Amino acid sequence: MILISGRGSNMEAIQKACVAEGWPASVVAVISNRPQAGGLAWAQAQGIAAVGLDHRAHADRAAFDAALAEEIDRHQPDLVVLAGFMRILTPEFVARYAGRLLNIHPSLLPSFGGLHTHERALQAGCKFAGATVHFVTPELDHGPIVIQAAVPVRQGDTPDTLAERILRCEHVIYPRAVRWFVEDRLEVDAAGVVRHLDGAEQWLFDPR
Repeated sequence: MILISGRGSNMEAIQKACVAEGWPASVVAVISNRPQAGGLAWAQAQGIAAVGLDHRAHADRAAFDAALAEEIDRHQPDLVVLAGFMRILTPEFVARYAGRLLNIHPSLLPSFGGLHTHERALQAGCKFAGATVHFVTPELDHGPIVIQAAVPVRQGDTPDTLAERILRCEHVIYPRAVRWFVEDRLEVDAAGVVRHLDGAEQWLFDPR
């Protein structure tokens, strides 16, 4: 199950990798809180159930999350993947899917949680920036880290140029993390550290 709010480029990357690599899983549905999101049409064209669930039609965040959970549970997914889903989730929703809710964030967490990550990295003078796949917890943009990718920050970079290079890495690490989950190759220790059972590298560096 994948949740999106826009064009869903990470959703596409996950679906394409799932098919090409023959994962022991399939994407059962895609849900967007924006019924006009471009990613829904793409999912539908792949034969995937695509659902628009407008958050504006609900009285508050809790009401929307309850409706979203009801729709998710209709499909009985083993994993819920947030792929550019631009909604802050209630603690009750997060608890419902604890341990099977993944997110990708465009920074090297725990640095730069929240919005405008690329601008903030540039303003801080960071020499590297990147993206993080993590399990979702009630605290925004926290939770056990599954895999990270890093790129160098170049002289003259803008938020857009940096975002473009980081997104390219996202399309590699997010499918990788999802595949590890569906193949049951991840464990979270008592300290909240995620380890791959076969010792696979949980990082990617792209110098381009």
